Amino acid sequence: MQHQTLPSLLADLYDQHSSEELETLSSQLLHSRVASGNGHAEIAAERRWNGATCVLIAYADAVTAEAEPGLCSLKRLIDDHLAPLATVLHVLPFLRSTSDGGFAVSSHEELEDRFGSWSDLAALANGRCLMADLVLNHVSASHPWVRGFLRSEQPSARCVLAATPNPCWDRVVRPRSSSLFTTLATDHGPETVWTTFGPDQVDVNWRDPEVLLGFNRLLERLCSHGVGWLRLDAVGFVWKEPHTDCIHRPQAHRLVEILRLLLEARCVDGVVVTETNVPEQENLSYLQSGTEAHLAYNFPLPPLLLEASLSRRADLLNSWLSRWPQLPPDTSLLNFSACHDGIGLRPLEGLMEPERLLQLLQQCEQRGGLVSHRRLEDGREVPYEINISWWSAMADAGIDASRLQRQRFLLTQLLVLALPGVPAFYLPALLASPNDRASFRRTGHRRDLHRTRYSVDHLERLLADPTTEASRVLIALRQAMKVRAEQPALQPWAPMQVLSQGRSDLVILQRGEGAETLLAVHNFSDARLSVPLRALIATPPGSRWQDLLSGQTFSEAQQAFDLEPFAAHWFTTA
Repeated sequence: MQHQTLPSLLADLYDQHSSEELETLSSQLLHSRVASGNGHAEIAAERRWNGATCVLIAYADAVTAEAEPGLCSLKRLIDDHLAPLATVLHVLPFLRSTSDGGFAVSSHEELEDRFGSWSDLAALANGRCLMADLVLNHVSASHPWVRGFLRSEQPSARCVLAATPNPCWDRVVRPRSSSLFTTLATDHGPETVWTTFGPDQVDVNWRDPEVLLGFNRLLERLCSHGVGWLRLDAVGFVWKEPHTDCIHRPQAHRLVEILRLLLEARCVDGVVVTETNVPEQENLSYLQSGTEAHLAYNFPLPPLLLEASLSRRADLLNSWLSRWPQLPPDTSLLNFSACHDGIGLRPLEGLMEPERLLQLLQQCEQRGGLVSHRRLEDGREVPYEINISWWSAMADAGIDASRLQRQRFLLTQLLVLALPGVPAFYLPALLASPNDRASFRRTGHRRDLHRTRYSVDHLERLLADPTTEASRVLIALRQAMKVRAEQPALQPWAPMQVLSQGRSDLVILQRGEGAETLLAVHNFSDARLSVPLRALIATPPGSRWQDLLSGQTFSEAQQAFDLEPFAAHWFTTA
């Protein structure tokens, strides 16, 4: 299949090259494949993920121990405490880098020394699948391609995207407020290059096949060390054309298709995940063909979930959930609340009025959060993301910040688990970590508020005590994941119906159908509510309701069920 499809995709991407050149390129790309099967790409979603699948997002040095590589410390923590929540482990960038939390990659061949070796990465993959980032838009200013560009050495020099600033770039969509271009001193004089994400992150030239060949070599190395899922970082920005907004160009979509074919040639049930923190329809565009990404981050979910928790009004969340997208077979969404980046605000465009957004920003700032901005084409700066730990975001606004904090937190995480698709959790959030003010003061980087690192000894003491918030959160979520894995109604592809449209206090989701039906009921208010379950769903006479999360059962004849503030329950009948 790859041999049949790849040349036509390459022809779309490299239309200035001859058919002979493209055939040679196709052969080079697939020459050294190490497929775990026959390379056939038509694998059903059940093979790629199921109800037990859960993604854990963590930095390679999230856990540290003296004289031990970070990957080894991380493996011990997950094996001992987090295995059910990490069937897929997203190890954030572990290659040698110079800035931006690892996303300014300076080598596609070497890991950071403090993380460990390629063999340590392979050992981490034992018992789970690994997800790794392909940082597609740029490399570090110290990468060999950039060094070759400075010395006019081929083919490296062709891999850097040079540009002369002029009005034809006025419409470019900006993710940050830094300069779009940076001037470098080369051996033949000053040269201007693209730096979409900052001066230490030089954009690469995807118009030259050498870039694809370089990333293909990296892909092969990753797959041979246990990586089966690929996160395509900032993929929407990779292709630039004059007089356009330079985002989501058709060539970017073709590149996703190509990378999917190359992954499946090496890992037959591999998964491509696109990361495009943009308005919802733009984000979904990488799923709608059915031939590009397998999964896309569900970016509207975190800000809507956060706003509903803080305002105690779930009307916007209910309205959005009731319009859950219909996606092609074997594609889905990666559902999450917190991640290593901030809580993106562009996905709220068209979903939340400005006054309500302003209230959300103010509520987060009251809880110690910060707001980062991006620059529009007219020079104005607008809010781009909220930087705050999810645990701190769940704090109460009153005198006692811890009042109902765990209940709010678990409510949001249990709703993530109740949705169609694949759930993902971020390690500092799972460990109930508050804003890391010390790291922020030390670095000045706003995202360090929610990028806490831990010592192994500290975590062992924390998790050995069942009364700590981290222990209580993990106990609850491990139990919920066990239920999710066993319930047909909570499988990623099971249908969902929203039964709470028009309500602000409750989010009620019906998952599954027929005898395999489950009601996920979420109280987003700080009041005790009574829910008439009999009015929500018809049940046979004599049935009994059971809350799968608590194990509580009660008669079908019972008129209503009382929900505590910010409580979540998963009801079935028997």
